[in-house]
This record gives sequence, C-alpha cells and structure tokens, in this order.
Amino acid sequence: MSSLSLAVRDSKTMLRRNLLHARRYPSLTLNLLLTPIMLLLLFVYIFGDTMSAGIGGGDRADYIAYLVPGLLLMTIGSTTIGTAVSVSNDMTEGIIARFRTMAIHRGSVLVGHVVGSVLQSVASVVLVGAVGVAIGFRSTDATALEWLAAFGLLVLFALALTWIAVGMGLISPNAEAASNNAMPLIFLPLISSAFVPVDAMPGWFRPIAEYQPFTPAIETLRGLLLGTEIGNNGWIAVAWCLGLAVLGYFWATSKFDDTK
Repeated sequence: MSSLSLAVRDSKTMLRRNLLHARRYPSLTLNLLLTPIMLLLLFVYIFGDTMSAGIGGGDRADYIAYLVPGLLLMTIGSTTIGTAVSVSNDMTEGIIARFRTMAIHRGSVLVGHVVGSVLQSVASVVLVGAVGVAIGFRSTDATALEWLAAFGLLVLFALALTWIAVGMGLISPNAEAASNNAMPLIFLPLISSAFVPVDAMPGWFRPIAEYQPFTPAIETLRGLLLGTEIGNNGWIAVAWCLGLAVLGYFWATSKFDDTK
C-alpha cells in the first residue's frame, strides 16, 4: 500500500475509535451541548420581549431570528471543548505511547480527533437548530445556494476551532486544564454580536466584540439565513477560519511531534 493509502486507512480507524468513544461516553458532549440550548431558551422566553425591543424588533419572533445564528456558532465552540479534553486524555493516559509502538501513520491520531469533532459539531448544530425551529425560528427567504453556503461556513468554522482545541488539549497536563484552556471558545460568543448588535454596545467595548472571529461569522450566517446585509463580513469570516485552521494545524502537529 502507498503511504497515502496507509494514512487514509489509519485515519479512518482513528475516526471510528473517536466516534465509538463519543457514543459510549456521551455525557461530556451532552453537557457542553446544554449550554447553547439553555441560553437559547433563557434569552427567548425570559428576555425575548425586552431584547427584541432593544434591537428594534417587533416581538419575540424577531429576537429568535436574530439569536439562533449566533447560538449555532456558539454550539460549535462548546462542542470543541470536548475535543480538547479527549486529546488531553489520550496524551496523559498512555494510549499515544502504545500507538507509537504500532505500525500506524503518526498523523492519523490527530486526523481522527479532528474529523470526529467536526462531525459531532455538525450533529450538535443540527440539534440546536431543530430546537430553534421548534420554538419559532424560520428562514423562509434563504435560497438553496445560501443554505449551502451557510452549511459550508459552519463546517469551516468547526474545522478551524477544532484544530485550535486540539492544540489546547496537547499543551494541557490533564483533562481539567484542557477544559479550562478551551473556555474562550464559549466565552468569545458571549462578547460578540450573538445576543445584541455591536452598535448597541458601549463605544469602548465595541472593538472587543467586532475584532474577533465569532462576530463576522455570526453576521455572515445571519445574512445567509435571514437576508440581512453581510458586507465584508463574509470575507473576514472566511479569512478568520482559514487563519485559525492553519495556525491550529501547525501548532497541534508541532506539539504532537515534540511529545515522546
């Protein structure tokens, strides 16, 4: 078999391993998934009318439409925390040392984690989106091409954050530290345009919300699903995703190669 064939075969094996772990131990994924779902229900049913009035909307339905795109991206950030924890467990529990005594492609371990995490992120987004639809979210104006572009953005964003999470897992001495190191992936959406427009924030705080990866991605997804203005956010979001993916890839592979 060629080197590429071996790499693909071993990566598929590692992907299957990670998916089996996720199926057998779903508590971590479910706990992380509860955060965006609870925030969605909280902001819709407790703060919905007030928040809708604050952003110039007419009723709670307007705020649901505004809120769901941001929560979908927050779901990806929550899910990838589980990836950091899983990678850290692999590095500290001795399984990687055992893998290195076997004739498997070295990079397949990371590829299995990344592909498995992206698939879990997509499944989590579908679940949170279903909850959003159940409570009233509608995207009647989006064309098939816009839906495809929205799906592509979600996958690309998941890939970028997953590589960053893998790097965080590799530098963490244990699972608890990995979870703490990856907390910005949940914290950043809270200070983005997910819940309120950037223009409604205090002037000193706006740069923090504007110049980060979540805000342009949220505005792009919101524009694709709801027909709002995207402007330059689309290109900025793609640039953030590609930059984070490349950074995370080289960071993770470098740290993985340095481990004994």
